[in-house]
Amino acid sequence: MFDKFLLLGFGPGGWGAALLEATGVTLLLSVAGFALGIVFGGLAAAGRLSAARLPRGIASAYGIVFRGVPDLLTIYFFYYGGSVALTALFRLFGAEGFAGLPALATGIVTIGFISGAYQAEVYRGAYLAVDQGQFDAAKALALTRIQMLRLVIVPQLLRHAIPGLGNVWQLVLKDSALISVIGLVELMRQAQIGAGSAREPFLFYGAAAVLYFAIAGITGIVFGRAEANASRGVVH
Repeated sequence: MFDKFLLLGFGPGGWGAALLEATGVTLLLSVAGFALGIVFGGLAAAGRLSAARLPRGIASAYGIVFRGVPDLLTIYFFYYGGSVALTALFRLFGAEGFAGLPALATGIVTIGFISGAYQAEVYRGAYLAVDQGQFDAAKALALTRIQMLRLVIVPQLLRHAIPGLGNVWQLVLKDSALISVIGLVELMRQAQIGAGSAREPFLFYGAAAVLYFAIAGITGIVFGRAEANASRGVVH
């Protein structure tokens, strides 16, 4: 029984280093995709809150599409659709063969679009939760729009948004496992490779689960502290 756990070690024949490296890929994929989602989500939230019909319609369509289409289908669409488009572009310049997109970059962009659709609603709800009196007070102080957002609105918006963003982060972390379908060797894919090679599926998938729980637990503490910091001075 103990010999089985040696498969997770760092000695000869052990898969520990490979699993930790794949965990790093999962973290990179998740953090970069979440950060890109902040940009997409912020733009979409601004569009949803806009008084103009065009940006509001584009932002609404973006949210409906990327929250309504299954994440796995979105990954396939970005990877294979993007590869077909890239191949067609290369052929215009005389290149031959199939040009595939990099799996890591495709995964980051895909997760960015998906998480951005959810983050947009978090930001929009947080903005609407800020008391109207705060806007009036900022105008009374003759603050510019940029100053009002930076000094008054955004700090209060974050206090309302951080709990929701913590939930979106957990969604991103789980979605990162789906990127393995386009060939990226992240934690889930590495566990699958190890399980097939050593014929110990329970051991390797159990190790992957522990690593996912560790990431989720540590990042949950980070979000909890960020929420507490943003709520300083607020009477609950």
